[in-house]
Amino acid sequence: MLNLNLISLYKMISPELQHIRKTFPLLSDHNTSTINHRSIAADLDGTLLKAKLSFPYYILIAIESGSLLRGLILITSLPIISFIYNFISESLAAKILIFITFCGVKYCDIEGASHALLPRFYAADVRRDSFEVFDRCERKVIVTANPVVMVETFAKEVLGAEKVIGTEIEVDVRTKRATGFVTEPGVMIGELKKVAVVMEFGEELPDIGLGDRRSDCEFMSVCKEGYMVPKDHFASLVSPQCLKNQLIFQDGCLERPSSYIIYYICLPFRFLLYPFRAYFNLSLIEGIARCAYRRM
Repeated sequence: MLNLNLISLYKMISPELQHIRKTFPLLSDHNTSTINHRSIAADLDGTLLKAKLSFPYYILIAIESGSLLRGLILITSLPIISFIYNFISESLAAKILIFITFCGVKYCDIEGASHALLPRFYAADVRRDSFEVFDRCERKVIVTANPVVMVETFAKEVLGAEKVIGTEIEVDVRTKRATGFVTEPGVMIGELKKVAVVMEFGEELPDIGLGDRRSDCEFMSVCKEGYMVPKDHFASLVSPQCLKNQLIFQDGCLERPSSYIIYYICLPFRFLLYPFRAYFNLSLIEGIARCAYRRM
């Protein structure tokens, strides 16, 4: 687990390595079939996934592991979080998002929802171009600002990642509930990503780094090669049959529509229909049971 050793390690890195800044070519400008490397460090949102923002996945986990009320609070706080993200601090916005989503929730419920629900949605949003490069490498590590508990199952079982380096959420040892805060060194963004990659790979730094935003340049700068994944609403997705693990969508209401933009708009409101769906389903089952009992 990542801790304060990251900060001490960062101070030990040579000044030349700390201040490296590079401009990286776009992944779309290169023939990915010629890229054949042994190790890779890649970001998740906007890089391996088409979606640049992870907010809808936080809504999913908030409703599934928490409650509908928690999901509604998260939805209403979106404008504030977006303003902080764009104009104040990406790290602060992530901390607020994590606090609202996980504060007071049992850690076992978070693990259960992350294992059973999220992989199906993540798997429907995997970009083909970046995944082809990622899958071609032998050693695969994902570096993300998302909590490890949210993405680890998907990253290892579906993408074939060896390890996930991400944000660790704080858990009360007595109640086994998330406090809503993150453990040191904090949200895995910017320089912390770079230090984490150096700590994980040691002298054998990654052959290739993939990212999609300015803060990703920090960890990409220590990789032997780096490529920026451009934002593309029409980027082709990986077929579920090409992933490492086959996922079955058991609930038709949870299936992703053809347009991912429509998906993001409709996703939170679909969960508001769950109480009504449960009521009518239970009423139907009760009616069938009564009818069968009368015929016996």
